[in-house]
Amino acid sequence: MKRSTMLALLPLLGLMMLSATAQAADDDGFKSIFDGKTLEGWDGNPDFWKVEDGAITGETTKDNPTKGNTFIIWRGGKPGDFELKLEYKLRNHNSGIQVRSFEVENSKWVVGGYQADIADNNFNGILYGERFRGILASQGDKVVMDAGGKRSVVGKIGDKEELLGTIKKGEWNEYLIVAKGNTLTHSVNGHQMVEFVDNHKGVARADGILAFQLHAGPPMKVQFRNIRLKEAKKINPMQGPAKKKSY
Repeated sequence: MKRSTMLALLPLLGLMMLSATAQAADDDGFKSIFDGKTLEGWDGNPDFWKVEDGAITGETTKDNPTKGNTFIIWRGGKPGDFELKLEYKLRNHNSGIQVRSFEVENSKWVVGGYQADIADNNFNGILYGERFRGILASQGDKVVMDAGGKRSVVGKIGDKEELLGTIKKGEWNEYLIVAKGNTLTHSVNGHQMVEFVDNHKGVARADGILAFQLHAGPPMKVQFRNIRLKEAKKINPMQGPAKKKSY
């Protein structure tokens, strides 16, 4: 093949490689829930939330503080069993990722529920209950909450200080949150932070909204990008599980 012909084909080959990568992303079951350009499908106070550098960005300043914690909510559904992958970057203070959560009545853009914590201190990576029982699991802990609401650390999945050391302060980090049945786990940069089994009768949540937090207090900035969700396939109760073939 002539060099000139090969050079002419390079752009086409590049497009083919991008298409193959996109197809692979589709095949793994994850779907993007943020287009990287607009806040379509998301609902938050425009005084604090915008898209900047291809990321959902929440920011408060000395001249523009928030009086209470405020959230941007994904309006695309209320996932039950799922995997959520995203990247985040925090400048100062505190934020979090809400899953299986709820909107607080008569309080616009205020959310409670399970929160994968993001912070510039030792709370980074914990599982927190926003308006929902407080700290549920600390880094490295496997926790079970019984039917009556008693919380017990039943095992270890890692050392707290070592896990905190894997988080890149002020830089991009990847969060993975998995909710399956009554068990929630999350990992940062490939390191599992917590495992929480919620048997609290009448309190444990099976589904709910997704949201990101902008915390009241000192000026801060938090960004989220590459937000991808994979929901578990639901079986039609009228159809039942697929039957095995007999040979």
